[in-house]
Amino acid sequence: MVIDYRGYTLIPGTVDQFLDCFEKEGLQVQLDILGNFLGIFRTEIGRVNEIIHLWGYDDANQRQIRRDKLFLDPGFKVYVAKQRKLIIAQDIRLLVPADFSPIMAVRQPA
Repeated sequence: MVIDYRGYTLIPGTVDQFLDCFEKEGLQVQLDILGNFLGIFRTEIGRVNEIIHLWGYDDANQRQIRRDKLFLDPGFKVYVAKQRKLIIAQDIRLLVPADFSPIMAVRQPA
C-alpha cells in the first residue's frame, strides 16, 4: 500500500471555501475514480491555512493510472480550475506505511 499525501497551502481566509468546494464538487468524482479516500484535514495549530488529504493505493502504478484517468474527467477539470485560484503552494508525497502501521489493518480492497 502507498498513501498519496496532498498538502495545500491556501490564501489566508479561504480554508472553508476550499473545503466546501471539495465536498460539493470534487469529492464524488475523486471517489468514483481514485477510490480509497482516507480523509481530509485542516490545520488548527501551525500552518493554519493548510489542507491535507490522503488517498490509499495498492502501489505507485495504480495511483498513476487512476490519477491519469482523473485528469481526463471534465468535471474534475472544472473543479481544479476553481480550487487552483485558492492555492499558494502544494506539497505532494508518496508515503509507504510500515507493515505494522495501523492503517494497514484498515486497508480497503481496490
